[in-house]
Amino acid sequence: QVQLVESGGGLVQAGGSLRLSCAASGTSFDFNNMGWYRQSVGKQRELVAQITGRDSTYYADSVKGRFTISGALAKNTVILQMDSLEPDDTGVYYCGGYFVDINRYYWGQGTQVTVSS
Repeated sequence: QVQLVESGGGLVQAGGSLRLSCAASGTSFDFNNMGWYRQSVGKQRELVAQITGRDSTYYADSVKGRFTISGALAKNTVILQMDSLEPDDTGVYYCGGYFVDINRYYWGQGTQVTVSS
């Protein structure tokens, strides 16, 4: 069974940094892409950052210049370095991995990030 496990969330003051990590197990296949999603209270889950097989990356406009995604799809691991955090970054952050061959997305359990003003 494929499982993604996140770590690294917590409480931080505005302007601070956090580092989120995600590792997958239960599969010998490489995800085609991995990403971090955020769900804040009263809002839909949104894509924050994503990395694909050619090491291309995507960032939501709201985090460009502050967040950095890195990882190794060959190891099904992804990291999100979050700097200059703002209160609006508060939410549950989910790691996701996608297999294009079976058109299926797998999710981690989520990790809470709280940024105080």
